[in-house]
Amino acid sequence: MRTPARLSPEDLLCAHGLRPTRQRRALAALLFTGAGRHIDAQTLHAEATRADEKLSLATVYNALRAFEQAGLIHRVAVPGERVWFDTGTGAHGHFYIETENRVLDMPKGAPIRPPAGYRVTRIETVVHLERAADDD
Repeated sequence: MRTPARLSPEDLLCAHGLRPTRQRRALAALLFTGAGRHIDAQTLHAEATRADEKLSLATVYNALRAFEQAGLIHRVAVPGERVWFDTGTGAHGHFYIETENRVLDMPKGAPIRPPAGYRVTRIETVVHLERAADDD
């Protein structure tokens, strides 16, 4: 599910309990404008730099961690050193293209069919759980 585009970055951050600092507003504007996306900190930092935002890579990591804790983005579990984040927070699966170091959404409710020109090399499923409340 995408975050409502009609909210300004400041309103979006406030609605999720985050202080709308200049850095967070700038990063939220980059992340939540347009289509949903998969992104890592280095790519977001490069985008911010191209947009003339003066941010350290550490600030980008901290903002992504805060956005994740607030439920604005989800971490995508893929192997490797890069940590990927998804602005689509609804339940869905992902394709990971190792040779391109790229993440794609899987179509919902469909059998696993990779995009044209790709073949499945491995399937790993992670089911996230939380402890059920006692019925007592």
